[in-house]
Amino acid sequence: MIATKTDLLSFFTETRAQSENICKPLQTEDYVVQPIEDVSPPKWHLGHTSWFFEEFILKPYKSDYVLFDDDFAFVFNSYYESVGKRVVRTDRGNLSRPTVAQVYDYRKYVTQHLSELLQEQDTVSSEIEALVEIGIHHEKQHQELLFTDIKYILGNNPLTPAYSSNFEESKNEEIAPEWLPMPEGIYTIGYNDNDFAYDNEFGRHKVYLHNYAIANRLVTNGEFLEFIKAGGYESVLLWHAEAWDWVQTQNITKPLYWHETKNGWQHYTMQGMQQLDLHAPLTHISYYEAFAYAQWKGLRLPTEFEWEAAQENFSWGQRWEWTESAYLPYPGYTKVDGALGEYNGKFMVNQKTLRGGSVATSEKHTRPTYRNFFQPNLRWQFTGLRLAKTLEVQ
Repeated sequence: MIATKTDLLSFFTETRAQSENICKPLQTEDYVVQPIEDVSPPKWHLGHTSWFFEEFILKPYKSDYVLFDDDFAFVFNSYYESVGKRVVRTDRGNLSRPTVAQVYDYRKYVTQHLSELLQEQDTVSSEIEALVEIGIHHEKQHQELLFTDIKYILGNNPLTPAYSSNFEESKNEEIAPEWLPMPEGIYTIGYNDNDFAYDNEFGRHKVYLHNYAIANRLVTNGEFLEFIKAGGYESVLLWHAEAWDWVQTQNITKPLYWHETKNGWQHYTMQGMQQLDLHAPLTHISYYEAFAYAQWKGLRLPTEFEWEAAQENFSWGQRWEWTESAYLPYPGYTKVDGALGEYNGKFMVNQKTLRGGSVATSEKHTRPTYRNFFQPNLRWQFTGLRLAKTLEVQ
């Protein structure tokens, strides 16, 4: 838990300011665009994170609180069925109103009233502290979504405008590739500390792992380019059946944002269109592509348990790393009561777990036990892969 009321208030206001800093390079027109269902307009993210604090904290706990606008709950609710009706996800880009200015007014209003709520209490109750803390980390999740959604919006603009010259997407994987052996045995998995963690990280438990080895670094652009040149996207035996249907129907021939031009391979980055850096870690691939690449190499992806057991032995945090694990509850997992029970638990079906964080992940928001999850076809996040292999029993 957060040490003091002052620390909690500072963490809250710092987080609110960071969301707005992320949007500073945008033009007003950029705030409303929604190219695909998975990408929400930046304006919506700013409003939704404000609604979260309003709905779950200000309404029930601030006695004199007056809603900023009675219609905003309908506009900015995301998937909380138990809270009420909402705009269909695919229609978020149709919201020319409320205006960007009104959304910023809404943010200021919510920030002010939440700050007052924290300041007017001699001691913040553990219940309110827990809700504010999850609201802060919820907004941090949306900060990462802001980065990735903005990249998709600008990267699919025919002019491919840059977001910012200051956004560095990666550091080169300059270390020589090596295998890190891990001995068979019983390993303890899951969160076990007093700081914040999501409910899907709890249920600390033991797993038995056979002898395996995990790569000391991520797969690079250059290594994946070899897969493309070898006909990886045309080799049906490398792909799951569902994945092969996806490749065929969507005409997938390369990672997202890659372009083969007369001047060689280029890719869209937050700094605009650039020559493909062959030594940079691969990104914007689906689980389907990660699995197929591993098959082509005669290797495999690590399970999330193998990843967690070995993570102290390698650096991580540049790319969300696909694992071979389905996103499932840990032993003894139970959803929290009320609407916040919809936060993680209801998504534990038909999704794969990712580990490690990315260059777009906000500070103070990742840890070795953090479990991200997405459908296996999605790739607009900063997703990459690390290889693993099973070792012979000694």
